[in-house]
Amino acid sequence: MGTGLSSTKMGIAMKPQEEKRSDRKHREIMSAATKVFVAKGYDSTSMEEIATKAGVSKQTVYKHFADKERLFGEIILATTHQIDEVIGLVAETLGHTKDFEKDLSQLGRKFLSVLMDAQLLKLRRLVIANADRMPQLGRSWYERGFERVLATLASCFQRLAQERLLKLVDPLIAANHFVGMLLWIPVNEAMFTGNDRPRSKAALDGLADAATRAFIAAYGSKPKSATKAGT
Repeated sequence: MGTGLSSTKMGIAMKPQEEKRSDRKHREIMSAATKVFVAKGYDSTSMEEIATKAGVSKQTVYKHFADKERLFGEIILATTHQIDEVIGLVAETLGHTKDFEKDLSQLGRKFLSVLMDAQLLKLRRLVIANADRMPQLGRSWYERGFERVLATLASCFQRLAQERLLKLVDPLIAANHFVGMLLWIPVNEAMFTGNDRPRSKAALDGLADAATRAFIAAYGSKPKSATKAGT
């Protein structure tokens, strides 16, 4: 009887360890698969190659992921945690701004540093390359990531308009304009040239500052003193 209780206790004690081991194996497979997908593309990647890269059997890979498409999808959607960081950054930076132009410029710089991450750019190319066959994956990635950032930014812009720091009709359009000006040059360069670091940090900072100036020129609410000085 004592042995039975001991076995039960051992079973309970070992279960969390087994779960942790399973979680670790899951992450190791995802990490290995990401490297193979990025290096060879979706079509040229096999589950056997992923298993070899992860140092596990093919059966182990299939135990964690039903098929290659589901594994690929989980890898792509896992990157949306980076967007949570950006969303928090938007709310924190513009939530109680004392100097809107300075804070918006800083936000733009940080935003670019996150989205121009080399690994994220490579995965972005893979999503675009497979958009026809996996449209729902691309849609989910957009909705969980980019769309949430735009919604948060639009909400901040709307509040700033109420405080007369901005003049705008549609906050979401304004958010798209700002992010569009930020990303148009560096992301297009990265997507079309295959160069994951087409611009230096200093160059990206300069693009963020230029986008901020253009946005302020289009949507900024000029102080009364400046208006009087100009008349």
